[in-house]
Amino acid sequence: MGVPAFFRWLSRKYPSIIVHCVEEKGKECNGVRIPVDTTKPNPNEVEFDNLYLDMNGIIHPCTHPEDKPAPKNEDEMMVAIFEYIDRLFNIVRPRRVLYMAIDGVAPRAKMNQQRSRRFRASKEGVELTEEKQRMREEIIQRGGYLPPEEIKERFDSNCITPGTEFMDNLAQCLRYYVADRLSNDPGWKNVVVFLSDASVPGEGEHKIMDFIRRQRAQPNHDPNTHHCLCGADADLIMLGLATHEPNFTIIREEFKPNKPRPCALCGQMGHEIKDCQGVAREKKGQHDEFADTVPVSEQEFIFIRLCVLREYLARELTMASLPFPFDFERSVDDWVFMCFFVGNDFLPHLPSLEIREGAIDRLVNIYKDVVHKTGGYLTQNGFVNLERVEMIMQAVGVAEDNIFKKRKEDDENFKRRNKEKRRRMKAEQQGPAYLTTGQFAPHALGRRDRPEAVHNARHQAYDMRMQHNKVPMDAAQSLKAMMKNGGNSSAGPSDSTESRGVKRKAEDSDSEPEPEDNVRVGCCSSADTSWVSIFS
Repeated sequence: MGVPAFFRWLSRKYPSIIVHCVEEKGKECNGVRIPVDTTKPNPNEVEFDNLYLDMNGIIHPCTHPEDKPAPKNEDEMMVAIFEYIDRLFNIVRPRRVLYMAIDGVAPRAKMNQQRSRRFRASKEGVELTEEKQRMREEIIQRGGYLPPEEIKERFDSNCITPGTEFMDNLAQCLRYYVADRLSNDPGWKNVVVFLSDASVPGEGEHKIMDFIRRQRAQPNHDPNTHHCLCGADADLIMLGLATHEPNFTIIREEFKPNKPRPCALCGQMGHEIKDCQGVAREKKGQHDEFADTVPVSEQEFIFIRLCVLREYLARELTMASLPFPFDFERSVDDWVFMCFFVGNDFLPHLPSLEIREGAIDRLVNIYKDVVHKTGGYLTQNGFVNLERVEMIMQAVGVAEDNIFKKRKEDDENFKRRNKEKRRRMKAEQQGPAYLTTGQFAPHALGRRDRPEAVHNARHQAYDMRMQHNKVPMDAAQSLKAMMKNGGNSSAGPSDSTESRGVKRKAEDSDSEPEPEDNVRVGCCSSADTSWVSIFS
């Protein structure tokens, strides 16, 4: 699942860690496709030794893609997975090891989060099907046009979990794929391939990290080994730093927001399902030869160079006048540990720490202030010193009150700006209270020489005077009616006073109901008991 907004924050703060991948494309000659020769040097001018694939980040976009039509059956899904792996192999071109890891049985803490996500995904799938059926019936009743509904089996993404028939078929297909490439592709000739399927417990990235640590423990390990890990989760960056390998790179798809998606009802671009009007599809091409094509832009890949990130962190975490010797590798472990407080896959993040509000920078500043008093680092060989962590948490608690106050002020300012914007738009739509007609009416610049004739000048002038005196007259009549009814302004006998004393609508009111405050300073909810149990 990763850490929300972590990669966006990291790429903006340290932009030099991002490098676009150079990818060679296969050629076609006389109708025959010529594949890329992966035995040649890497076009990215970096030679990688080991390539690690977190397969769940490949399986999900290949089985139910968001920017192109979904595969029709399981065979097409397997072919899409093979093509994705081929493309990654062509970009990275590993020379020693290819390690493919599929998520096995996850730890109990991760299971709790998976269960909530999967129940929600199943519920949203049923709601989407009902909404599509309702919209289809409404559009057909209005006389709109919709293509005939295709009867196809809906792929349930919840089957991508250990123990299902789909995962067993996937493991068998991957074994066939590896055997075929080792036999026929010269680029795979000297590569050792490891496949850890769903029958091996543990998450894919954790199995990869265990493999790297075992390789580091070997007596013949080369410290200059260049690792490349493929995965879209932001926590892979933290895991890569925790290996302390000097040459570590992460490859992932480049994120492009606001990509267009076709309507689920009519299949046309430019609108969502709720805005579908059932308009007939326009002809694509002279003979409608592009009818079934959807505009798809091929996804590009980027490299995240952790060696450059380590240089950034070395400049930021270096501290002078420490009562103990400074160790950069120990400070990197502490930085990774503190990042777990703003989000991870196993524990809920602290409510006062949001990455979008600069929580990581705040934690680093607190860490650099407190580490002089702790007498040492927070972590050592994978174990946490809880007494030193408690000092960090006390410093965070001192700043929590100001964080919540600023968050509330920002929320109120945002609501006020939105309310003022709605008022301005409403006033612009309504225009002035009264516009004259005839020769006294305002005209565009091109119509000043052709004013409309006034049939009755006296009547026009009378209307203008009455409109000008309308507000004072209504006020006088309202005051008379209130005095006549004993001060009750809501009872008026005339038509002009019927609207007096009526309460304004909720959208016209200046005050809005306060949102429910789920955060209680000094208390902990059930979701935060996991963190409390650590420090108790």
